[in-house]
Amino acid sequence: MALLFDLDGTLLDTALDFVHVINTLRSNKNMSIIDDRSEVQNIRLAVSHGIESLIQTGFGISKDHPDFLELQKDILSLYQQNINKYTQPFPGILELLQTLDQRKIPWGVVTNKPGFLTDPLLESMKWAKHAACIVSGDTTPYPKPHPDPLLYACQKIKISPEQCIYIGDAERDIQAGKAAGMATIVALFGYIEDFSEARLWEADHYVHHADEILPWVDQRWQR
Repeated sequence: MALLFDLDGTLLDTALDFVHVINTLRSNKNMSIIDDRSEVQNIRLAVSHGIESLIQTGFGISKDHPDFLELQKDILSLYQQNINKYTQPFPGILELLQTLDQRKIPWGVVTNKPGFLTDPLLESMKWAKHAACIVSGDTTPYPKPHPDPLLYACQKIKISPEQCIYIGDAERDIQAGKAAGMATIVALFGYIEDFSEARLWEADHYVHHADEILPWVDQRWQR
């Protein structure tokens, strides 16, 4: 048995670092900073949907805008320089990972975040040496919702997909897990705005807190 996790919005709350980056760039462009609670929440919700969603939310421009590529470059560069300024594990995640290590249950990370950001972030958390595998968005030819990243993780851990559970906070996470033949859990504590919509993803289980994950896993495998 092994547990595989999405990163942003599942293991780590990285949103405030993206708010910091976006506000720095907005200030450089003489734009007002984002500090209204609802606007900050919109950034949080955009994090799981990638750089295009962040730029749309933070600057109001789409991918075909002439400034898009420059903004993308600036955001990624500034985020790389401030990759763990405000980031925190979600409540209960540290205890969950420690318990998995104590019980010698392998766990890994499968994210669409590119490797040049994933690796230093996990190093800064001192998690890299504990993870059985780290699969980034550019590790395999196709990112999630394609099952390739999850199947690659299974190969690295040397375990069958049927013995894995994938935990994520976005629909593509559940799509990828199901396509790979894994059990799936939705992290409702992540960047999910509409719980009722998330229920339509038809995951195997839904949790509001990280401490709800292991009891369900134990019950499923009757440990």
